[in-house]
Order: sequence, then C-alpha cells, then structure tokens
Amino acid sequence: MFGKHLKIVEQIAIVFVFAVIVPMTISGFIINNINQQSMRYQLRESAVLIANMVSDEIDFFNKTVSSSLEQIVFSLGHFKTKAEKENYLKAVLRQLPDCEELVIVNKFDLDEIHERNKINKKATIPVKINENQYLVATYKLDAIRDELFRSIEDDKRQIYVLTNEGNLIAEHNYTEDAYNKTIALLPDKLKKDKPIIFGDVKNQPLVYVSKDNPKITIIVNTTEKVTQKAITNNSLKIILSCLFATITIIFVVALYTYYLYINIRQLFKGIIAISKGNYERQIRLLTTAFTPHEIVFLAFEFNRMATEIHKSYIQLKKNNVELKQLNEFRSNLIDTVSHELRTPLTSIQGYTSRLMRQDIKIDEETRQKSLRIIKEQSERLKRLIDDLLTIPDIEGMRLRTKIEQVWIPEILEESKILIKNKDKKEIVFNIDDTFPLVEGDKDRLLQVFVNLLENACKYAYEDSKITVDSYVGENDVKIFVKNDCDVIPPKKLNKLFEKFVRMDDNTTRTTRGTGLGLFIVKGLIEAMNGEIKLSSDKNCGFCVEVTLKLSQEHRNTNEVTE
Repeated sequence: MFGKHLKIVEQIAIVFVFAVIVPMTISGFIINNINQQSMRYQLRESAVLIANMVSDEIDFFNKTVSSSLEQIVFSLGHFKTKAEKENYLKAVLRQLPDCEELVIVNKFDLDEIHERNKINKKATIPVKINENQYLVATYKLDAIRDELFRSIEDDKRQIYVLTNEGNLIAEHNYTEDAYNKTIALLPDKLKKDKPIIFGDVKNQPLVYVSKDNPKITIIVNTTEKVTQKAITNNSLKIILSCLFATITIIFVVALYTYYLYINIRQLFKGIIAISKGNYERQIRLLTTAFTPHEIVFLAFEFNRMATEIHKSYIQLKKNNVELKQLNEFRSNLIDTVSHELRTPLTSIQGYTSRLMRQDIKIDEETRQKSLRIIKEQSERLKRLIDDLLTIPDIEGMRLRTKIEQVWIPEILEESKILIKNKDKKEIVFNIDDTFPLVEGDKDRLLQVFVNLLENACKYAYEDSKITVDSYVGENDVKIFVKNDCDVIPPKKLNKLFEKFVRMDDNTTRTTRGTGLGLFIVKGLIEAMNGEIKLSSDKNCGFCVEVTLKLSQEHRNTNEVTE
C-alpha cells in the first residue's frame, strides 16, 4: 500500500555519509599519502646522514690513532737500544687506556697479530717504521664501539660495522634476526666511499657505506619500530584527527535530533525488553528543555510498571531456587538414608536373628562377636541420626553448645576408641600431657574428632599413619589431623564443607559415608567460636586445621607472664 519509509536516523545517516564522511575520507587519504611520501623521504635522508656520521667518526678515530702512532714512531727514532724502546712503549701504553697492546713487529708477525685479533674481535692498527718493521696497536672493540655510537645512542636504528671479510666488529641496537636479513639483502658488489640505499622495503630504507681506508662497510638498518614511529603513528594521528572532526560535525548538526530521537528510541527498547522477559530494564531519558512532557510521563509510568513486575519475578525465582534446593536435599537425604541406614539395620537384623535361633548351638565367642557387631552398627546408626538431627540446627544457627574447659588429649583418646577403623590404621597423637585446656563443648568436640579421625582412616592409603599434631599460640591452639591420600584439587577442596559432598566420585564409591561429616564439623567448630581450614598437597595429602580458643585461665596466665 505504502512504500517503505526511512527512519529519522537512517535519513540522517545517509546525509552524513555523502555530505561529511565521504569528503573527510577522501581528504584524509590524500593527506595521509602526502605525509607518507614526506616521511619516507626523511627516513632515507636520515639513514644516509647517520651512515655518514658513523663513517666520519671512524675516519676521525682512524686518523687520531694513526697520528698518535706516527708520533710514537717518530719518538722511537731517538732511542738507541731495544730495551729503551720497549720501556718507552710501555710508558705510552699506560697513557692509552683503550689500547691493549703496543709492539714493534716484522711483516710476518703483523699478519699473525692481525689474524689473532680478528678471531678475538679486536682492532689492529699498524704504522710502518721501516721496510721490515711495523708499530702495531691493538684496540678494544668496546672502546671503538662507544666512541662510534656516542652521538647517536638514542637513535633506534640498527647499525653494523663489518670488515671486508664479513666479520661484525661493532653494532648498535643489534638483533640477530634483523642482522641476518640485512646481510642477505646486501649487494655482492659494493660501491666505494659513498652512501648507497638498498633493500626491497620502501618504508624501511637500508644504507651502506663501503670504505677502503680502513677496509670496512657501515650498514644502517631502518627498523620496523622506527618506521612505525615515523610513518604509522603519524598516519594514525591524521586518521584520528579526521575522525574527530567528523564526530564533532555529526554531534553539532544532530544535537536536537539526538534529544528527540534517543528518548523515543528508549521507549521502544523498554517495551521490547519487557516483551522478551527482561523486567530489570528501566527507561533513562535524556531530559532537557527540548524533551516533550508526554515522553517524560510515559517513561515514568513504564518504569513504575517494570519495577513491580521485576519484584514479582525476583520473588518467584527465589521461591523456585528454594524449592529446587529443598528437592535436592530431600533426594540426597533419601539416598543417604537408603544407603547408610540399610547396611547397619541389615547387620543388626541378621545377627539378632542368628542369636535368637533355637535350632543351633552358638558358642560364647560367636555370641560375643555377634553382640559386638550389633553394638558397633547401633553406634553407627546413632551417629548417623545425630548427624541428621544436627543439620537443621546448623543451618538455622540454633546450635546450642555448653562451653567449658576441655582437655584435648582426653577427647582424642576417647575418639580413637569410638571410631570405626576397619583397616586398623595406626593413629599417632603428637600431643604431650602438658597441652593446655581449651574452651569448648566436650560432647560436641568428641563428635568433631570422631568425624575427623574416622574420615581420615577411611580415605588414607593402606598401611599409612593418621597423624594428629598441635600448636599452642598466645590465645588459641591449633590441632592438625593429617592423612596420606591423593591430592585433592582446590576446586573440590572448597566444596567439601557442603552437604552430601564426598571425596570420591558418587558414581564409583569406594568408601561408604553420608557426605555430612565436614559440613557438621564446620558447624560445630564455628558454634564454639573456633575456625576450621582444609588443605591438600604432596607433603601431607589431606590436612584439617582446627583452631580453638585457650581457656580464660590460661590466657590470663599468659598476660601476667608477659
């Protein structure tokens, strides 16, 4: 019926594309191209300049040293004996800190010194005394290098000084990879005594200067970093300048349209968000003198409606989470009861039926064994029921404790008797009889250490020890229950205080248990104003650290002693 109408923003976008963005883009491209040409020329010229500077430094150094050596040769003519000449050379050598050796040799020895210095990467400067003798000075390349690059030490280009044999004798900002690539591009035949540009990357000019006196080649490599700083960064600045100018124009021209359209768009977005179930969405208008009153009123009413819907939605989600947790707890509880109550009940029923049979005669040893198993399984049932009854008190923070002075060694010995240590693992208490009294509930502490010791025995390696260590501080004590087992990952270690979480996989259980032990232990310890921490590493396997407060009497004694 009607053709498609463009939105306000679409119309504005089309106008700006043809009136602003296209002209600015073309202008930026032209300016950037001119800038690149200019910077490329500057890079070439600066590379040539640096090559000439290094060449001049080498000439100056060579002439200075040669002049000094010629003066020494002239002075040697005034000495009659060889010993006098040698003493003179030693005295002169002390005046030349960068010179390592100064000797008079024949031509054969000169060649030998030259080859040796090439191997050791040192500079050899000879001056002819007569037809058969030469004065030879050996200089450290470090000193030459410092002298050559002192005026350009802040320049980021790479500079190499090579002998005619291709040996590198001095370098600046050296990297092996860049050096190898540069040498590979160097022409086989070099022109002498003038800077030559070579290479195949136009934005990274390479320059060499080959000299006959001394016989060296200087190479200047314009690295990618130098190019990026000179060309790329400037291009980026030009692009950013054009972009900033474009944005400024768009902002100024579209200011009024922005006030009107953005607010209408916010209303549209809010309605779409509510329709998709996003009840947190609130409309935030850009209110100015140009914002119509009707839009402000609509936004206010919409936000009020969305807030009420969101509150109802949050409450519904909270109820769903609670129902899910309750259902999960019920399932875990049923699973625990079905697994953990059935076994002791079956044992009690079986051995009770056995004892009640009249058709067989049961000897006293069998009777005692049966009664002992019934007693053990009854105690196991009692502990399980106690654990289950403790859960609501811990979760509701209604756990009652009777705080009194308790002697930990006695609790540990009693716990050792009560635990089920099926594999008869050795339990070692490293606690002496002088251990101080602590504040706690004796029955609850007994429940804590029965859980911890039984858990340690259950998951420890075969033929390993269960160790209980202690530490006495100024105001508290720490008890460490350790057993050797596989290292528990930190992610799983942090979950062991949750209900129905076990150390082994639920699908492949190798030990029996409810997964409530550490959850209950944590609740009991915190109810007695204590702390409990878990750790696991290669040194101790699994370690439970229990912190309890010293008795008030012992703390007062410590304060008086201090």
